[in-house]
Amino acid sequence: MADQLSPARVERWVHGFVDAVEESGEYLTDLDRRSGDGDFGTNMVTALRRVREALAGAEPAAAGSPFQVMGETFLAHSGGTSGPLFGMWFRDFGKVGADTGAFTLAMLAEATANGWATVARLGSAGVGDRTMVDAIAPASEALDRAVDAGSGLAEGLRSAAEAARGGAEGTSDLLGRRGRTSYVGESALGSPDPGAVTIALFYRAAERAAAD
Repeated sequence: MADQLSPARVERWVHGFVDAVEESGEYLTDLDRRSGDGDFGTNMVTALRRVREALAGAEPAAAGSPFQVMGETFLAHSGGTSGPLFGMWFRDFGKVGADTGAFTLAMLAEATANGWATVARLGSAGVGDRTMVDAIAPASEALDRAVDAGSGLAEGLRSAAEAARGGAEGTSDLLGRRGRTSYVGESALGSPDPGAVTIALFYRAAERAAAD
């Protein structure tokens, strides 16, 4: 088990994430029906299938290359309000890994922090607003703690995945303050935000890629 993520492992992470979102597509769409337009899962699956096609047969030049493809694909083809935000999120990971042969835990912490700042700025969202930020923030903080503690890659990503999942689950108790969910009020309570759930799936796929 390497303590870095090579381009091949990053591709495994991306494909694992695509698989997880495909498997959860109907669930994510159902969550969005309760708090949004009801198209989140469909839009995510459609964009990620395009990502899979774009990656097919291509040899990644750097560790960040798969994320660069994801960012470009989402920005060009994803629908809804969340699609461009995810595109910018993936792009930040691509930037950090653009000129390197492998991601370290510190680099993933940097990419997550950068992505958090980007999504918060573009989406005007903070912790507690019932958005993907509520899963990103605890994942970022967990990664920072893992780096400071000198943790290994697998341990750090496991902590990030657990933190993201906890943050996503916690959105069930939050009133939305951004986007369509801000209009539905208490009717969305009891169901997590689909964007936050997707971020949790992203880090769960990372954890698995690091452990394989």
